[in-house]
This record gives sequence, structure tokens and C-alpha cells, in this order.
Amino acid sequence: MGLNQISGTIPLEIRNLANIYALGLEYNQLTGTIPYTIGELINLQALDFSANNLHGIIPDSIGNLSTLNSLWLGFNNLQGNIPSSLGNCKNLMLLNVSKNKLTGTLPPQILEITTLSSLLDLSSNLISGSIPLVVGNLKNLIQLDISRNRFSGEIPTTLSSCTSLEYLKMQDNSFRGSIPSSLISLKSIEVLDLSCNNLSGQIPEYLEDLSFLEYLNLSYNDFEGQVPTKGVFSNKTRISLIENGKLCGGLDELHLPACHNTRPRKAKITILKVLIPVIVLLTILSVGLIVVCTRRRKQTQKSSTLLSMEQQFPMVSYAELNKATNEFSLSNLIGQGSFGFVYRGNLGEDLLPVAVKVINLKQKGSIKSFVAECEALKNIRHRNLIKIITVCSSIDFKGDDFKALVYDYMQSGSLEDWLQQSNDQVDGNLNLIQRLNISIDVASAIEYLHHHCQPPIVHGDLKPSNVLLDHDMVAHVSDFGLAKFLFDRPIQETSSSSIGIKGTVGYVAPEFGMGGNVSLTGDVYSFGILLLEMFTGRRPTHTMFNDGLTLHGFVKMALPEKVMEIVDFALLLDPGNERAKIEECLTAVVRIGVLCSMESPSERIHMADAVKNLCAAREKYKGRRV
Repeated sequence: MGLNQISGTIPLEIRNLANIYALGLEYNQLTGTIPYTIGELINLQALDFSANNLHGIIPDSIGNLSTLNSLWLGFNNLQGNIPSSLGNCKNLMLLNVSKNKLTGTLPPQILEITTLSSLLDLSSNLISGSIPLVVGNLKNLIQLDISRNRFSGEIPTTLSSCTSLEYLKMQDNSFRGSIPSSLISLKSIEVLDLSCNNLSGQIPEYLEDLSFLEYLNLSYNDFEGQVPTKGVFSNKTRISLIENGKLCGGLDELHLPACHNTRPRKAKITILKVLIPVIVLLTILSVGLIVVCTRRRKQTQKSSTLLSMEQQFPMVSYAELNKATNEFSLSNLIGQGSFGFVYRGNLGEDLLPVAVKVINLKQKGSIKSFVAECEALKNIRHRNLIKIITVCSSIDFKGDDFKALVYDYMQSGSLEDWLQQSNDQVDGNLNLIQRLNISIDVASAIEYLHHHCQPPIVHGDLKPSNVLLDHDMVAHVSDFGLAKFLFDRPIQETSSSSIGIKGTVGYVAPEFGMGGNVSLTGDVYSFGILLLEMFTGRRPTHTMFNDGLTLHGFVKMALPEKVMEIVDFALLLDPGNERAKIEECLTAVVRIGVLCSMESPSERIHMADAVKNLCAAREKYKGRRV
């Protein structure tokens, strides 16, 4: 009964479902409290009340459910303590009470449930106190998330007994002391996040020997001493060490001070006396030169861009485009963007089908957008990028400036048309193999922009309406009005473009909203959200995504057991494959979407990996493009 917009309260009469084995009311609009009579469903094995508006306490009676193996109560407004009676659920393998308002301490009885293996998620609550030493009993647990609480004390050394752990997230608490040396036993650990605590001491060298460790975050602590350089520390994108002011060494890319400097103090002072005036003078000269060059570049950028486009493509006049689009009639209007309108037309004597993007020159930033798109498109060639035919920079019949870009016309509309069934060109749903093909097309295009263009290009506004489909349903990424170039800089740093960080709500990476710099990882995030939308059928801006719940979080919570409950139902109707094969494919695909749309940029995979993994999923499912 999940995802049905069921409202109201859970009645006491739920006790009458005495023989039920599974009860799922997740992602509805339930209010009120969890009735104590829930404890009378003694045959229950799976209970999911997540993502509702439930409040009040978790009833003690829930501990009567001795056969329960999974309990989902996350994304509600539950309060009070976690009941110690939950320790009676000796068959529990998964417990998720994240994103509530739970208080008190963590009952040790919970940590004595040795069957906990899949997930223990207590994140985003108000739980305080220290972690009981009996946490070492969770020898089979794979994921432990206690982040964003009020835990304090030291990290218990007994965590070393949790040798099956792959994900350990303890960030945003008040842990103190050092990282225990005993954690060297966590040989399976893949993600370790201890950021935003009060930890101190040196970073243990054994962390570089944990061969499966893919991501390590120690930011916002008080660590000191030398940073290792091997293992996870050998790749800047896999670690985060910011705001640890006493660290030194490590990779050069971390820009930390050297750990040893034996130069005498007097020699340093002498050198500084000479260097400082020289540096100041050079800085003044450099700033002046930059200002002059910038002004000249701004004056010539637009004209030089158009000149190069004229040399590369045959220019067309306003009159030709006016005729091709039947005087830009509303019947030919097929789209509208931030900086203009798109018309369908037939150009020239051959009546070539084209799409004409007319720039709205009254819109602030439209000229910059026009120049950015010209720059981006003039030198790139890829089968999955929209092909520009020509440009028009002319005067209209009223004597006003007129600028337009002319592209190949895509007969099958946009991906958004197909996902939302919002266009007459759309007939039916996209099947699983079509969605796989389209996702690989889009991923290949972005991977080309990121890793095969010099300088690399950031698209900046990837979303379903900017993915166009031709007659053969091959996808073409379009709309480079927010595209930016990364000139000889690390991929995390800003581009040379002066267009502000924009994008589309729901698809733009969260770090951009917090003042972050434009980066390739922002495109990866947008692709991840697009991928999740394609395979769940849910927009990231759907009304169900509020109060901290996102499309990413919604899908992540469903992995891996509940994927079939959250994917687009139309994908389950493929008569050519058995359900198990479909489920395996969908699980692999949505996992890629989740990895691409991680909140932290450093946790996102590269587009090359996304392409490889998507191709592997398609190969396993069908073996070929259909």
C-alpha cells in the first residue's frame, strides 16, 4: 500500500491483521501516532511506515514482534527514546529510524541484536551519549549510519569487531579523542566518514592499507601531523581533509605545508625581506595586465566567436529563418528556455527540417548564453550531441538585432515528452531497453565533454527537456547556453566563463546552491538525477519530496531489496524477460544513479565509470542495442 497518497491515522483495529507477514504503508500521508496494537501482529516480518507524517513515540509493544526482520520508520516526526524493547526482535536484520526527532541515548539492547546485518540507520536525530561498547556484537552488519546526532565520547575500540562493515558514517556528532588503532580490523570498509566532530591526534597510517576503502572524510576535526600518501590517500577525489589546520605533507594537490623544514629562522627572515617586495611588485603588474587583457577579451569575444562560426558554417539571414518557420508562427513553437524560444522549420530549397533557437535579447545574460553555446558547439563532434547547422546574427524586419542558432530537428521530441507524456509526438511508454540505450547515449555525450574535449566542457543544465531524440530514438544532448570551459584547472575549480552558476531546480548539484564552484561533478550529479527519474518515473521536484526527502534518498533507501517497488511500473511489463532478470538490471541501473547523485561531490563516480557500468547492465540484460 506504499506510494498511494493514503491519509489519516493508523487505526487501533490494525490488530485484526493477525496473520499478515508484511505491512508496507511507506510514502503516504499518514498522520497521528503508531498504535500500540501494532505489537499484536506477532507474525509480522517486515514493517515499513517510512516517509509519512507520523509523530509521537515508537511504542514499546513493537518489541513483541519477535519474527520481525526489517523495520523502516525513517522520514517521520517520531519523538522520544528508541525503546529498549526493540532488543527483543532477535531476528531483525534491518533497522532504519533515520530523519526523525528521536532523543535520549542509544539502548545497548539494540546493539545486542546479532542478526542485524543489512543496515542500522539512526542518522539525523537528536540521540546523545556515547556508543555502548556492545556495538562490537554487530559482527555481521554491513552499513552503520549514526551521523547527524549528538553522540559524544570516544569512538569505541570494540567497533573493530564489526568486521563486515562496508559503510561507517559517524559525521556531524561530538566524538573526541583519536581514531582507534583497532579499526585496522575493518578490512571490508568502503566508506568511512568521521567529519564534523572533535577528533584529534594523527591520522593512522593503517588507513592507507585498507584496500577496499573508496572514500574517507576526516574534515572539520583537529587532526595533526603527516598525511599518508598511499591507498585512499593517493587520490585527492577520494579523501576530504579540509579544516584540519595542523596537518602537513600528503599529496601536492592537497596544498598542505611540508612537514619538515630545517631552514634556519634568520635565513627565512632574510629571504622574506627580499621576496616580499618582489612579490608585491609582480602582483601589482599582474593585476594591471589581467585587467587590461580582460577588457580587451570582453570587447572581442562576441565578434571573434561569431566570425569563427561564420567561417565554419554557412550563415543564414533573418529572412530565410522567417520563411522557414512560417514567420515564427505559434504553431511551429516547440520549446521555450531561459534565453529564448525554439521553432520547428524547413530551411532552404531542400526544406531541411531544422530547429531554430531564437535568442531573447531582452533577457539579461542572453548574449553571454549565445556566445557560450557558440563556443561550446563550434568544435565538438559526437553522435550524441546536438548538431549545429548554422547561426544567424542579423537584423529583423523591424530593424532590431536578431540572433539565432539552427540545429538538426529531432523528430521524436525530448526525453521529458516521453517521461511525462506531454507531447502529441509521444505514443506509448519507453521500455526498459530504450531507457537503457538513452541513458548510455546521454552518459557517453557527457563523458566526451568531460574527458575528450580540450579544455573540458561542463554542460551545466542537464535535464530531460535538454535530451532530444531522433527518428531512431538515439539521444542527443542539447542546450549549451550554460556551458562552461575549464581552462587548465583541476576539475573541482571554477571555469573561465562569467555566466553565473545556474541550472534547473531539482537537477542542479546541491553544492552550487551553497556557493560552490562549477565542476564536472555537477554534471555527474545532474545525470544521476536524470537517470533516477528515467527509471522511477518521478520528477525530483515531485511534491512527495519535501522535509529532507529527495529523489536520491528515496531510491537509496529502496536499495537493494525494494527496487521493484519504486521503479516505473511500465518497466515491469517486458514480456521477453523473466522478472529476476529485470530486477537485476534495474537494481544495477538505479545504483549507478545513486552513486552519481551523492550529496558530496567527492563521493560521485566519474562519467567514464557510469558509461561502463550502464553498458555492462545492458549487455547482461539484452546483449545488444535494440
